Amino acid sequence: MTADTPHEDTIAAIASAPGAAGVGVVRVSGPRALHIAQTLLGRPPTPRQAHFAAFRNADGALIDRGLLLYFPAPASYTGEHVLELQGHGSPVLLDTLLRRACELGARLARPGEFTERAFLNGKLDLAQAEAVADLIAARSQASAHAALQSMEGVFSRKVDALLQSLIILRVHIEAAIDFPEEEIDFLADPTIMQRLEALRAQLSDLLREARRGVRLNDGLRIAIVGRPNTGKSSLLNALAGSERAIVTDIAGTTRDVVRESINLDGFTLELADTAGLRDTHDPVEREGVRRAHSERERADVVLLVTDAHHVEADLAWLDDLPAAVERMVVINKIDLEHTHAHEEPRTGARWLWLSVKTGEGLETLREHLKQLAGAGSGEGAFSARRRHVLALEQVANHLTHTANVLADTHAGELAAEELRQAQHALGEITGTYTSDNLLGAIFSSFCIGK
Repeated sequence: MTADTPHEDTIAAIASAPGAAGVGVVRVSGPRALHIAQTLLGRPPTPRQAHFAAFRNADGALIDRGLLLYFPAPASYTGEHVLELQGHGSPVLLDTLLRRACELGARLARPGEFTERAFLNGKLDLAQAEAVADLIAARSQASAHAALQSMEGVFSRKVDALLQSLIILRVHIEAAIDFPEEEIDFLADPTIMQRLEALRAQLSDLLREARRGVRLNDGLRIAIVGRPNTGKSSLLNALAGSERAIVTDIAGTTRDVVRESINLDGFTLELADTAGLRDTHDPVEREGVRRAHSERERADVVLLVTDAHHVEADLAWLDDLPAAVERMVVINKIDLEHTHAHEEPRTGARWLWLSVKTGEGLETLREHLKQLAGAGSGEGAFSARRRHVLALEQVANHLTHTANVLADTHAGELAAEELRQAQHALGEITGTYTSDNLLGAIFSSFCIGK
Protein backbone atom coordinates (compact mmCIF):
# COMPACT_ATOMS: atom_id res chain seq x y z
CA MET A 1 0.00 0.00 0.00
CA THR A 2 1.23 3.53 -0.79
CA ALA A 3 0.11 7.04 -0.05
CA ASP A 4 -1.73 6.99 -3.40
CA THR A 5 -4.04 4.28 -2.05
CA PRO A 6 -4.76 5.41 1.52
CA HIS A 7 -7.10 3.84 4.04
CA GLU A 8 -10.69 4.86 3.49
CA ASP A 9 -11.28 5.56 7.18
CA THR A 10 -9.82 8.17 9.49
CA ILE A 11 -8.41 7.35 12.91
CA ALA A 12 -7.88 9.47 16.01
CA ALA A 13 -6.25 8.94 19.38
CA ILE A 14 -4.78 10.81 22.31
CA ALA A 15 -1.10 10.70 21.39
CA SER A 16 0.32 12.44 24.47
CA ALA A 17 -1.21 13.38 27.80
CA PRO A 18 1.48 14.31 30.36
CA GLY A 19 -0.92 15.85 32.87
CA ALA A 20 -2.92 18.95 33.59
CA ALA A 21 0.16 21.18 33.81
CA GLY A 22 1.53 20.07 30.44
CA VAL A 23 0.50 19.85 26.80
CA GLY A 24 -1.68 17.06 25.48
CA VAL A 25 -1.98 15.99 21.85
CA VAL A 26 -4.79 14.41 19.85
CA ARG A 27 -3.60 12.96 16.56
CA VAL A 28 -5.81 12.27 13.52
CA SER A 29 -4.82 10.44 10.32
CA GLY A 30 -6.78 9.69 7.17
CA PRO A 31 -8.81 11.29 4.38
CA ARG A 32 -11.17 13.24 6.69
CA ALA A 33 -8.33 14.93 8.59
CA LEU A 34 -8.61 18.05 6.43
CA HIS A 35 -12.39 18.26 6.98
CA ILE A 36 -11.92 17.95 10.74
CA ALA A 37 -9.20 20.62 10.67
CA GLN A 38 -11.38 23.04 8.69
CA THR A 39 -14.33 22.52 11.04
CA LEU A 40 -12.32 23.09 14.21
CA LEU A 41 -10.34 26.03 12.80
CA GLY A 42 -13.24 27.63 10.93
CA ARG A 43 -11.21 27.93 7.73
CA PRO A 44 -8.80 25.84 5.61
CA PRO A 45 -5.51 25.37 7.49
CA THR A 46 -2.15 26.28 5.99
CA PRO A 47 -0.08 23.05 5.73
CA ARG A 48 2.74 22.64 8.23
CA GLN A 49 1.90 25.88 10.02
CA ALA A 50 0.77 26.19 13.64
CA HIS A 51 -2.64 27.84 14.05
CA PHE A 52 -3.99 29.09 17.36
CA ALA A 53 -7.58 27.85 17.52
CA ALA A 54 -10.60 27.64 19.77
CA PHE A 55 -11.75 24.01 19.72
CA ARG A 56 -15.56 23.88 20.02
CA ASN A 57 -18.16 21.13 20.20
CA ALA A 58 -21.16 20.80 17.87
CA ASP A 59 -23.17 23.36 19.91
CA GLY A 60 -20.39 25.93 19.72
CA ALA A 61 -19.37 25.51 23.35
CA LEU A 62 -15.64 25.91 23.98
CA ILE A 63 -13.73 22.68 24.62
CA ASP A 64 -10.21 24.13 24.83
CA ARG A 65 -7.85 26.57 23.16
CA GLY A 66 -4.62 25.35 21.60
CA LEU A 67 -2.61 24.78 18.44
CA LEU A 68 -3.74 23.05 15.26
CA LEU A 69 -1.23 21.66 12.74
CA TYR A 70 -2.12 20.01 9.45
CA PHE A 71 0.24 17.84 7.33
CA PRO A 72 -1.10 16.83 3.90
CA ALA A 73 -0.22 13.45 2.40
CA PRO A 74 2.29 12.11 1.63
CA ALA A 75 4.57 14.42 3.67
CA SER A 76 3.47 13.16 7.07
CA TYR A 77 4.33 10.49 9.61
CA THR A 78 1.72 8.04 8.29
CA GLY A 79 1.90 9.10 4.63
CA GLU A 80 -1.76 10.20 4.91
CA HIS A 81 -3.38 13.53 5.80
CA VAL A 82 -2.44 14.08 9.46
CA LEU A 83 -3.88 16.54 11.96
CA GLU A 84 -2.44 17.30 15.39
CA LEU A 85 -4.45 19.16 18.02
CA GLN A 86 -2.35 20.44 20.90
CA GLY A 87 -4.21 21.52 24.00
CA HIS A 88 -3.92 21.49 27.75
CA GLY A 89 -2.91 18.16 29.21
CA SER A 90 -6.08 17.55 31.20
CA PRO A 91 -7.33 14.01 30.43
CA VAL A 92 -10.93 15.31 30.58
CA LEU A 93 -10.27 18.00 27.94
CA LEU A 94 -8.32 15.63 25.72
CA ASP A 95 -11.04 12.99 25.90
CA THR A 96 -13.67 15.58 24.97
CA LEU A 97 -11.53 16.77 22.04
CA LEU A 98 -11.05 13.17 20.92
CA ARG A 99 -14.81 12.59 21.02
CA ARG A 100 -15.31 15.75 18.91
CA ALA A 101 -12.88 14.42 16.26
CA CYS A 102 -14.83 11.17 16.18
CA GLU A 103 -18.12 13.08 15.77
CA LEU A 104 -16.58 14.73 12.70
CA GLY A 105 -15.77 11.42 10.99
CA ALA A 106 -12.87 9.74 12.74
CA ARG A 107 -12.84 6.51 14.74
CA LEU A 108 -10.68 5.47 17.68
CA ALA A 109 -7.30 4.12 16.60
CA ARG A 110 -6.09 0.67 17.53
CA PRO A 111 -2.78 0.33 19.42
CA GLY A 112 0.07 1.02 17.00
CA GLU A 113 -2.23 1.86 14.08
CA PHE A 114 -0.50 5.15 13.22
CA THR A 115 2.87 3.41 12.89
CA GLU A 116 1.23 0.49 11.09
CA ARG A 117 -0.11 2.90 8.48
CA ALA A 118 3.33 4.49 8.19
CA PHE A 119 4.72 1.02 7.44
CA LEU A 120 1.97 0.14 4.95
CA ASN A 121 2.45 3.47 3.18
CA GLY A 122 6.20 2.96 2.84
CA LYS A 123 7.29 5.63 5.32
CA LEU A 124 9.05 3.06 7.53
CA ASP A 125 10.08 -0.54 7.09
CA LEU A 126 9.08 -3.08 9.72
CA ALA A 127 12.35 -2.97 11.68
CA GLN A 128 12.12 0.85 11.85
CA ALA A 129 8.49 0.65 12.94
CA GLU A 130 9.40 -1.72 15.78
CA ALA A 131 12.17 0.67 16.81
CA VAL A 132 9.53 3.37 17.40
CA ALA A 133 7.99 1.23 20.14
CA ASP A 134 11.44 0.32 21.47
CA LEU A 135 12.37 4.00 21.74
CA ILE A 136 9.23 4.75 23.73
CA ALA A 137 9.85 1.78 26.04
CA ALA A 138 13.61 2.40 26.46
CA ARG A 139 14.74 1.93 30.05
CA SER A 140 18.23 3.37 29.75
CA GLN A 141 20.19 5.94 27.77
CA ALA A 142 22.00 3.17 25.90
CA SER A 143 18.78 1.43 24.84
CA ALA A 144 17.20 4.74 23.78
CA HIS A 145 20.22 5.59 21.60
CA ALA A 146 20.22 2.10 20.05
CA ALA A 147 16.49 2.30 19.30
CA LEU A 148 16.96 5.70 17.69
CA GLN A 149 19.70 4.25 15.47
CA SER A 150 17.35 1.49 14.31
CA MET A 151 14.55 3.98 13.73
CA GLU A 152 16.95 5.96 11.53
CA GLY A 153 17.54 2.83 9.44
CA VAL A 154 21.00 1.66 10.57
CA PHE A 155 19.88 -1.94 11.10
CA SER A 156 17.71 -1.96 7.98
CA ARG A 157 20.59 -0.81 5.76
CA LYS A 158 22.79 -3.62 7.07
CA VAL A 159 20.03 -6.14 6.36
CA ASP A 160 19.57 -4.70 2.87
CA ALA A 161 23.32 -4.92 2.14
CA LEU A 162 23.27 -8.57 3.17
CA LEU A 163 20.19 -9.13 1.05
CA GLN A 164 21.84 -7.64 -2.04
CA SER A 165 24.88 -9.90 -1.60
CA LEU A 166 22.59 -12.90 -1.24
CA ILE A 167 20.64 -11.98 -4.39
CA ILE A 168 23.86 -11.71 -6.41
CA LEU A 169 24.88 -15.21 -5.31
CA ARG A 170 21.40 -16.54 -6.01
CA VAL A 171 21.46 -15.07 -9.52
CA HIS A 172 24.78 -16.79 -10.28
CA ILE A 173 23.53 -20.18 -9.13
CA GLU A 174 20.18 -19.90 -10.91
CA ALA A 175 22.02 -18.93 -14.09
CA ALA A 176 23.70 -22.34 -13.98
CA ILE A 177 20.30 -23.99 -13.74
CA ASP A 178 19.10 -22.08 -16.82
CA PHE A 179 22.14 -23.25 -18.79
CA PRO A 180 22.54 -26.88 -17.76
CA GLU A 181 25.29 -27.58 -20.27
CA GLU A 182 27.52 -25.30 -18.18
CA GLU A 183 26.18 -26.25 -14.75
CA ILE A 184 28.91 -28.60 -13.51
CA ASP A 185 31.80 -26.34 -14.45
CA PHE A 186 30.01 -23.26 -13.15
CA LEU A 187 29.04 -24.64 -9.74
CA ALA A 188 32.51 -26.12 -9.29
CA ASP A 189 34.07 -22.71 -9.79
CA PRO A 190 35.79 -21.75 -6.51
CA THR A 191 34.52 -18.19 -6.95
CA ILE A 192 31.02 -19.38 -6.00
CA MET A 193 32.21 -20.85 -2.72
CA GLN A 194 34.28 -17.73 -2.05
CA ARG A 195 31.19 -15.56 -2.53
CA LEU A 196 29.22 -17.85 -0.25
CA GLU A 197 31.86 -17.77 2.50
CA ALA A 198 32.06 -13.97 2.26
CA LEU A 199 28.26 -13.85 2.61
CA ARG A 200 28.38 -16.10 5.67
CA ALA A 201 31.05 -13.90 7.26
CA GLN A 202 28.93 -10.82 6.57
CA LEU A 203 25.95 -12.56 8.16
CA SER A 204 28.01 -13.60 11.18
CA ASP A 205 28.96 -9.99 11.84
CA LEU A 206 25.36 -8.83 11.53
CA LEU A 207 24.10 -11.64 13.77
CA ARG A 208 26.61 -10.67 16.44
CA GLU A 209 25.51 -7.03 16.23
CA ALA A 210 21.83 -8.01 16.33
CA ARG A 211 22.33 -10.12 19.46
CA ARG A 212 24.03 -7.15 21.06
CA GLY A 213 21.09 -5.00 19.90
CA VAL A 214 18.65 -7.30 21.68
CA ARG A 215 20.65 -6.92 24.86
CA LEU A 216 20.64 -3.14 24.51
CA ASN A 217 16.89 -3.22 23.93
CA ASP A 218 15.71 -5.84 26.43
CA GLY A 219 18.57 -5.81 28.92
CA LEU A 220 21.20 -8.49 29.46
CA ARG A 221 19.53 -11.60 30.90
CA ILE A 222 21.82 -13.21 33.49
CA ALA A 223 21.07 -16.53 35.16
CA ILE A 224 23.07 -17.02 38.38
CA VAL A 225 23.47 -20.76 38.93
CA GLY A 226 25.51 -23.14 41.06
CA ARG A 227 25.33 -25.59 43.92
CA PRO A 228 23.74 -24.50 47.25
CA ASN A 229 25.65 -22.13 49.54
CA THR A 230 28.18 -20.88 46.97
CA GLY A 231 27.04 -17.25 47.35
CA LYS A 232 24.57 -16.88 44.47
CA SER A 233 22.02 -14.87 46.44
CA SER A 234 24.75 -12.79 48.06
CA LEU A 235 26.11 -11.99 44.61
CA LEU A 236 22.65 -10.92 43.41
CA ASN A 237 22.33 -8.63 46.42
CA ALA A 238 25.80 -7.18 45.82
CA LEU A 239 25.08 -6.41 42.17
CA ALA A 240 21.62 -5.01 42.95
CA GLY A 241 22.90 -2.93 45.87
CA SER A 242 20.07 -4.15 48.13
CA GLU A 243 18.98 -7.16 50.19
CA ARG A 244 16.79 -8.52 47.40
CA ALA A 245 17.35 -12.23 48.04
CA ILE A 246 17.27 -14.06 51.37
CA VAL A 247 20.71 -15.28 52.44
CA THR A 248 21.23 -18.03 55.06
CA ASP A 249 23.67 -20.85 55.73
CA ILE A 250 20.88 -23.38 55.17
CA ALA A 251 21.18 -25.24 51.85
CA GLY A 252 18.09 -24.87 49.67
CA THR A 253 16.99 -21.47 51.00
CA THR A 254 16.36 -20.20 47.46
CA ARG A 255 13.61 -22.38 46.00
CA ASP A 256 12.24 -20.18 43.23
CA VAL A 257 13.72 -17.77 40.72
CA VAL A 258 14.37 -14.36 42.29
CA ARG A 259 14.50 -11.62 39.64
CA GLU A 260 15.96 -8.15 39.84
CA SER A 261 16.40 -5.50 37.14
CA ILE A 262 19.28 -3.09 37.66
CA ASN A 263 20.73 -0.18 35.72
CA LEU A 264 24.51 -0.39 35.60
CA ASP A 265 25.93 2.89 34.27
CA GLY A 266 23.18 3.18 31.67
CA PHE A 267 22.93 -0.53 30.78
CA THR A 268 20.08 -2.75 31.94
CA LEU A 269 20.85 -6.09 33.58
CA GLU A 270 18.07 -8.61 34.24
CA LEU A 271 19.38 -10.81 37.07
CA ALA A 272 17.85 -14.17 38.00
CA ASP A 273 19.01 -15.93 41.17
CA THR A 274 18.13 -19.63 40.94
CA ALA A 275 17.80 -22.56 43.32
CA GLY A 276 20.97 -24.46 44.13
CA LEU A 277 21.63 -27.26 41.64
CA ARG A 278 21.63 -30.62 43.40
CA ASP A 279 19.67 -33.86 43.68
CA THR A 280 16.93 -33.57 46.29
CA HIS A 281 13.84 -35.47 47.43
CA ASP A 282 12.06 -32.30 48.53
CA PRO A 283 9.35 -31.74 45.85
CA VAL A 284 9.39 -27.95 46.29
CA GLU A 285 13.16 -27.69 46.02
CA ARG A 286 13.13 -30.15 43.10
CA GLU A 287 10.75 -27.81 41.24
CA GLY A 288 13.14 -24.95 42.00
CA VAL A 289 16.02 -26.92 40.48
CA ARG A 290 13.92 -27.61 37.38
CA ARG A 291 13.21 -23.89 37.02
CA ALA A 292 16.91 -23.15 37.44
CA HIS A 293 17.72 -25.41 34.49
CA SER A 294 14.96 -23.73 32.45
CA GLU A 295 16.33 -20.29 33.32
CA ARG A 296 19.75 -21.28 31.96
CA GLU A 297 18.22 -22.01 28.54
CA ARG A 298 16.67 -18.53 28.25
CA ALA A 299 19.62 -16.51 29.52
CA ASP A 300 22.11 -14.46 27.53
CA VAL A 301 24.73 -15.14 30.20
CA VAL A 302 24.99 -18.07 32.61
CA LEU A 303 27.03 -17.04 35.61
CA LEU A 304 28.22 -20.17 37.43
CA VAL A 305 29.09 -19.39 41.05
CA THR A 306 31.41 -21.93 42.65
CA ASP A 307 34.46 -22.17 44.90
CA ALA A 308 37.96 -23.57 44.63
CA HIS A 309 36.94 -26.94 46.10
CA HIS A 310 34.07 -27.67 43.71
CA VAL A 311 34.98 -25.87 40.48
CA GLU A 312 35.95 -29.00 38.49
CA ALA A 313 32.72 -30.83 39.32
CA ASP A 314 30.54 -27.75 38.82
CA LEU A 315 31.81 -27.05 35.30
CA ALA A 316 29.59 -29.86 34.00
CA TRP A 317 26.59 -27.55 34.41
CA LEU A 318 27.91 -25.42 31.52
CA ASP A 319 28.31 -28.26 29.03
CA ASP A 320 24.78 -28.53 27.58
CA LEU A 321 24.04 -24.82 27.13
CA PRO A 322 23.03 -23.37 23.74
CA ALA A 323 26.00 -22.15 21.73
CA ALA A 324 24.88 -18.50 21.83
CA VAL A 325 24.87 -18.36 25.65
CA GLU A 326 27.84 -16.61 27.23
CA ARG A 327 29.50 -18.61 30.00
CA MET A 328 31.12 -17.11 33.09
CA VAL A 329 32.74 -18.97 35.97
CA VAL A 330 32.88 -16.99 39.20
CA ILE A 331 35.07 -18.54 41.88
CA ASN A 332 33.76 -17.00 45.08
CA LYS A 333 35.09 -16.94 48.66
CA ILE A 334 38.70 -16.17 47.78
CA ASP A 335 38.91 -14.50 51.20
CA LEU A 336 38.48 -17.96 52.76
CA GLU A 337 40.58 -19.95 50.32
CA HIS A 338 43.49 -17.51 50.41
CA THR A 339 44.02 -18.09 46.72
CA HIS A 340 44.12 -15.72 43.77
CA ALA A 341 45.06 -18.35 41.23
CA HIS A 342 44.21 -17.22 37.72
CA GLU A 343 44.87 -20.39 35.81
CA GLU A 344 41.83 -21.20 33.71
CA PRO A 345 41.47 -24.97 33.45
CA ARG A 346 38.93 -24.81 30.61
CA THR A 347 38.42 -22.48 27.64
CA GLY A 348 35.07 -21.31 26.32
CA ALA A 349 34.17 -19.37 29.47
CA ARG A 350 35.30 -16.22 31.19
CA TRP A 351 36.83 -16.86 34.63
CA LEU A 352 36.68 -14.42 37.53
CA TRP A 353 37.92 -14.68 41.11
CA LEU A 354 36.15 -12.65 43.77
CA SER A 355 34.82 -12.40 47.28
CA VAL A 356 31.25 -11.23 47.63
CA LYS A 357 31.88 -10.75 51.35
CA THR A 358 34.80 -8.33 50.98
CA GLY A 359 33.88 -6.93 47.56
CA GLU A 360 37.21 -7.90 46.00
CA GLY A 361 36.77 -8.60 42.29
CA LEU A 362 33.17 -7.28 42.10
CA GLU A 363 34.12 -4.22 40.04
CA THR A 364 35.86 -6.46 37.49
CA LEU A 365 32.67 -8.51 37.23
CA ARG A 366 30.55 -5.36 36.79
CA GLU A 367 32.79 -4.08 34.00
CA HIS A 368 32.64 -7.39 32.16
CA LEU A 369 28.84 -7.52 32.44
CA LYS A 370 28.66 -3.98 31.07
CA GLN A 371 30.71 -5.03 28.06
CA LEU A 372 28.39 -7.98 27.45
CA ALA A 373 25.38 -5.65 27.77
CA GLY A 374 26.73 -3.45 24.98
CA ALA A 375 29.21 -1.00 26.50
CA GLY A 376 31.90 0.04 24.05
CA SER A 377 29.78 -0.92 21.04
CA GLY A 378 30.11 2.59 19.59
CA GLU A 379 27.78 5.15 18.08
CA GLY A 380 26.60 2.72 15.39
CA ALA A 381 25.02 0.26 17.84
CA PHE A 382 21.37 -0.40 16.99
CA SER A 383 18.47 -2.07 18.76
CA ALA A 384 17.04 -5.38 17.60
CA ARG A 385 14.40 -7.86 18.67
CA ARG A 386 14.60 -11.56 19.29
CA ARG A 387 12.54 -12.27 16.18
CA HIS A 388 15.26 -10.53 14.15
CA VAL A 389 17.91 -12.80 15.66
CA LEU A 390 15.79 -15.89 14.97
CA ALA A 391 15.39 -14.79 11.35
CA LEU A 392 19.13 -14.26 10.96
CA GLU A 393 19.78 -17.68 12.52
CA GLN A 394 17.45 -19.20 9.93
CA VAL A 395 19.45 -17.46 7.20
CA ALA A 396 22.66 -18.90 8.69
CA ASN A 397 21.17 -22.42 8.60
CA HIS A 398 20.12 -22.03 4.96
CA LEU A 399 23.57 -20.77 3.98
CA THR A 400 25.18 -23.72 5.78
CA HIS A 401 22.92 -26.12 3.85
CA THR A 402 23.81 -24.29 0.63
CA ALA A 403 27.51 -24.79 1.30
CA ASN A 404 26.98 -28.48 2.03
CA VAL A 405 24.94 -28.98 -1.14
CA LEU A 406 27.50 -27.25 -3.35
CA ALA A 407 30.40 -29.13 -1.75
CA ASP A 408 28.80 -32.58 -1.84
CA THR A 409 26.44 -32.79 -4.82
CA HIS A 410 26.74 -29.63 -6.95
CA ALA A 411 22.93 -29.71 -7.09
CA GLY A 412 22.08 -26.22 -8.28
CA GLU A 413 18.33 -26.58 -7.73
CA LEU A 414 18.75 -27.48 -4.07
CA ALA A 415 21.26 -24.67 -3.49
CA ALA A 416 18.96 -22.17 -5.19
CA GLU A 417 16.02 -23.24 -3.01
CA GLU A 418 18.09 -22.80 0.15
CA LEU A 419 19.04 -19.30 -0.97
CA ARG A 420 15.41 -18.50 -1.80
CA GLN A 421 14.37 -19.47 1.73
CA ALA A 422 17.26 -17.44 3.15
CA GLN A 423 16.07 -14.41 1.18
CA HIS A 424 12.54 -14.93 2.51
CA ALA A 425 13.81 -15.05 6.11
CA LEU A 426 15.74 -11.80 5.61
CA GLY A 427 12.67 -10.17 4.11
CA GLU A 428 10.69 -10.91 7.26
CA ILE A 429 12.96 -8.56 9.22
CA THR A 430 12.14 -5.44 7.22
CA GLY A 431 8.69 -6.54 6.09
CA THR A 432 9.43 -7.36 2.45
CA TYR A 433 7.81 -10.70 3.19
CA THR A 434 5.40 -10.82 6.10
CA SER A 435 2.00 -12.07 7.20
CA ASP A 436 -1.03 -10.35 8.67
CA ASN A 437 -0.61 -12.43 11.83
CA LEU A 438 2.94 -11.12 12.31
CA LEU A 439 1.87 -7.53 11.72
CA GLY A 440 -1.01 -7.91 14.16
CA ALA A 441 1.28 -9.31 16.85
CA ILE A 442 3.85 -6.54 16.37
CA PHE A 443 1.59 -3.49 16.26
CA SER A 444 -0.79 -4.68 18.98
CA SER A 445 2.12 -4.30 21.42
CA PHE A 446 2.35 -0.55 20.70
CA CYS A 447 0.71 2.07 22.87
CA ILE A 448 -2.42 3.83 21.58
CA GLY A 449 -1.61 7.00 19.65
CA LYS A 450 1.55 5.60 18.05
